[in-house]
Amino acid sequence: MKRRVLISGASISGPALAYWLHRSGCAVTVVEKAGALRDGGYPIDVRGTAIEVVRRMGILPQLRDAHIDSRRFTFLNADGSEVAVVDASAVAGSVEGQDLEVRRGDLAAALYAQVRDDVEFLFDDSIDTLVQSGQGVDVTFHSGHQHTYDLVVGADGMHSRTRELVFGPEEQFHRYLGYCFALFTMPNTFGLSRELLMWNAPGRAAALYAVGDNDKLHAFLNFHQPEPPFDALRDPDRQRDLVAAVFADAGWEVPGMVAALRDADDLFFDTAGQIRMPHWSSGRVALVGDAAYAPSFLTGQGSSLALVGAYMLADALATGRDHTAAFTAYERGVGDFVAMNQALVDHGAATLFPTTARALEQRNTMLRGLRTLPSAPARPAHTALVLPDVSPMP
Repeated sequence: MKRRVLISGASISGPALAYWLHRSGCAVTVVEKAGALRDGGYPIDVRGTAIEVVRRMGILPQLRDAHIDSRRFTFLNADGSEVAVVDASAVAGSVEGQDLEVRRGDLAAALYAQVRDDVEFLFDDSIDTLVQSGQGVDVTFHSGHQHTYDLVVGADGMHSRTRELVFGPEEQFHRYLGYCFALFTMPNTFGLSRELLMWNAPGRAAALYAVGDNDKLHAFLNFHQPEPPFDALRDPDRQRDLVAAVFADAGWEVPGMVAALRDADDLFFDTAGQIRMPHWSSGRVALVGDAAYAPSFLTGQGSSLALVGAYMLADALATGRDHTAAFTAYERGVGDFVAMNQALVDHGAATLFPTTARALEQRNTMLRGLRTLPSAPARPAHTALVLPDVSPMP
């Protein structure tokens, strides 16, 4: 009898895991609280080991076609004057010609297309309760439907509902990194084309990113905040007020960005943080991607960890061993890789967002002198894991 697996979340790690689990013979259901596949979103990186995952899925050519070939990143002073123009790949920490940057929606669509005919998707629904027993997990959905699965996997992001139900409140696993950020789109009235402009003042950054030639701009407002603003995290009006207050005296094009933020219908606001857990499974429930080990946008590795983690979890389950042994093997197989990538925030990943005038001038001096950021070590965290061979289809 096929192993029945419920995956919560249809973003990146969820459909990737569904692909590999279906391939190994599981009957897979994916539940997603959104009413449809989410398109748009800020561009994301696929690097190192994750490139091999998408190659094995057969979507690498498609993603290479969707690659955002940014020409340059221009850094600006607080008064809007130019600090330096650098190569985009150097800033992103990617290997030119190998790693990818794609629109998040393009990656999500490619993953979904690989599994939509083989996997059951339940959109506009979510998990309300989970009750584990020796025989399975009894799930009650928000829609009222009930079903029993052999396993449940939370792939529902940094603020995972699955994790909260099984492991408890997020606060005990959340490592706040001292920044808040707002993402949204706005009209490209600046004539930007495949480039990024970043304005900085101590503790504040504003960026406009044109990923295409005639697309809307992706706007990014980031600021240092010693304590997380919990009161704003679930209140878009408070988020807008907080950002407006922080950037009230900012120059360059920031006032126009704040005005656009007020009208944006796609605002995404969050803290820069990580999820750090001693274990990613409990009984018949496991976590993958940001739900288990969000590394934060400061590392640029969230999507790559999601893809690699999904592959490793599915591989562990495909061996036929019981779920307890499989979950242990999954944690053992990907644990060091996760730790190395999360540690990137402690080794200069926040260099782009200095919090003091001195640190900002040091960064600017480096940019002016080198024209690129320091190169990655010979064996960077991005490629620190070698994937096991693909398990044969049953």
